[in-house]
Amino acid sequence: MSAIFSVSELTRSVKNLLEAEFPFVWVRGQVTNLARPASGHLYFTLTDGDAALSVVWFRGAQASAKPVSQGGEKINPLTGEVEEETGGTALTGAALEDGMEVLCAGRLNVFEPRGQYQLVAELVQDQGVGDLSVAFEALKKKLAEKGYFDEDRKISLPRDPARVAVITSPSGAAIRDFLRIAKTRGTGSEIRIYPSLVQGDQAPEQIAAALDMVDADDWAEVAVLIRGGGSLEDLWAFNTEPVADAIYRARVPVVSGIGHEPDVSIADFVADKRVATPSHAAQELWPRRETLSQGLDVVDMAMRRAYTNWLHSKGAAFEHLRKGLAWLSPERKLERMTDHFSSLAVRLDNAGQDHFSDRHRDAQGYAQRLDRVFGPGRMDSAAREAASLAARMERAMTRCVETADNEFELASTTLRSLDPEAPLERGYSLVRVERTGAFLRDPKEVTSGDALDIRVKNGRVAAVVKSDSTDTQE
Repeated sequence: MSAIFSVSELTRSVKNLLEAEFPFVWVRGQVTNLARPASGHLYFTLTDGDAALSVVWFRGAQASAKPVSQGGEKINPLTGEVEEETGGTALTGAALEDGMEVLCAGRLNVFEPRGQYQLVAELVQDQGVGDLSVAFEALKKKLAEKGYFDEDRKISLPRDPARVAVITSPSGAAIRDFLRIAKTRGTGSEIRIYPSLVQGDQAPEQIAAALDMVDADDWAEVAVLIRGGGSLEDLWAFNTEPVADAIYRARVPVVSGIGHEPDVSIADFVADKRVATPSHAAQELWPRRETLSQGLDVVDMAMRRAYTNWLHSKGAAFEHLRKGLAWLSPERKLERMTDHFSSLAVRLDNAGQDHFSDRHRDAQGYAQRLDRVFGPGRMDSAAREAASLAARMERAMTRCVETADNEFELASTTLRSLDPEAPLERGYSLVRVERTGAFLRDPKEVTSGDALDIRVKNGRVAAVVKSDSTDTQE
């Protein structure tokens, strides 16, 4: 009867046998999945395309294990052996990179908590670039020249898609992580899984066929290509030309979420959107429901504000139209005319009152001026002045009359003295020559035969001049 071991007992037995059988080994392979934690230790995988070996290179070993030159030969300080056959160059931890072909020296060890064996490296030498890295770079260059990586050919992802096609292994952890995240995000969507191998020789053809099937169904808004983490060999299916061709000819946008953050594949370069992990793919496709809810609240508040503003603007427009119609109505026009008439009446009444007030003030001013001119005091003064003037006029008239009488008497006396008939009263006469009509003053003024008209006090006497005598009487 065979013995029954506990897990720890069996693991410890394997550890003891393995470490005893392989106390120190040299292993050649390509570096993949290189990790650099803060501790300074390095963790990576050595692979040759058919198998993988986990390697840990502690920080202390990185500092102490440096080969030295002796007579042109490289001597390993751990073993003392000449390393001419390796043709390698010792590396530092900082120089180690994914894809490098290296030769590692160290001891095998079993990590009991995981039951996993690993190589504890003491020395790492560069052996050049690995075959997989060479193939990766060659295909990358070829596809870049064909325009597979051009940004202008890539399709934008739909926001919150309702129909999503997922190409992956239906039993892998990647689809579980994707669906778990999808349940908590977006507004609800339908997800179809297109099963495919994601590792191995048959994986590239199945992945390409699944992508072509998504196009043929013409159902999905977006296709998602996901796979969990692994070594470069595990992820190699996504570094093949058939997969790149299928992504390139896809009519729907393709999202690639292959491996972990450091893992970069050819599929990532060709895809319309590359994300770090399968979980991140779900996060990229669907927004958080809290964000959607908050956005919905923002939209709701914006719509409410817009509706309120719209109501206010329409209310203001309606009020403006109502006032316009009211202003144009006959009733309103009559009211305006009545108001205008009332205003004019008030203005007329005010103008009349102002006019009468002005005239009253003018009359008062005139009365005051008349009172100053014709008032009792002024009248008394005027009466006294009139009496004085009357007295002066009376005296002047008396003097004037007396003067006029005197002048009249003088004129009368003068006139009487000048009256040609006045001498007739005293017995004189006036002789007029009829021929000339002039009074006779000199006998020489007449000739014999001239008729004379002699006027005396009580009548006229006619006479004729005789030549022998100057005195003629009839």
